Amino acid sequence: LKQVFNKDKTFRPKRKFESGTQRFELHKRAQASLNSGVDLKAAVQLPSGEDQNDWVAVHVVDFFNRINLIYGTICEFCTERTCPVMSGGPKYEYRWQDDLKYKKPTALPAPQYMNLLMDWIEMQINNEDIFPTSVGKCKEKVL
Repeated sequence: LKQVFNKDKTFRPKRKFESGTQRFELHKRAQASLNSGVDLKAAVQLPSGEDQNDWVAVHVVDFFNRINLIYGTICEFCTERTCPVMSGGPKYEYRWQDDLKYKKPTALPAPQYMNLLMDWIEMQINNEDIFPTSVGKCKEKVL
């Protein structure tokens, strides 16, 4: 577990929902339904009377947190030497482009690609214009 919680790796602390807020209640509802063995289709349905953008935002943040935790547990096995290419099998290679440092799609070792990807996603999630912390303020971009 020491490797998973090393902040120099790709694991980042979870973005928290403030206790007592409507988003926190939506998060608790999502967690309860996912942990109860309920049908997943029913678990992600928009609760009556809730804002669709807020509901989607909660699930996007939860998904990022879960993927980040999973990746944190396997990243020590995928090094630049063992995973020199970011691929989805032999037919697909993913290349990084961010219009900042990488102006053109660039082949990168999988760990470097994943670090850039997780950093980019985290920047999006922490962008108040895309994922505001106030309930009912989500932009259409989230959907």
